Amino acid sequence: MTIARHAIVSALRRRGQHTRADWVERELPEQVDTTRHAGLLATLRLDPTELAGPIDR
Repeated sequence: MTIARHAIVSALRRRGQHTRADWVERELPEQVDTTRHAGLLATLRLDPTELAGPIDR
């Protein structure tokens, strides 16, 4: 499954984690592979199923 980078950035900004959001914008591709980046998503405490849009699920 992939999720849009902007969904990750938005979730981080809502939590006030602007520095992390800036890093994600610079370092990750537009579409983030949840399997390949599972460790990073876990570190950021983000649940891919909550970030995925209705089409991606």
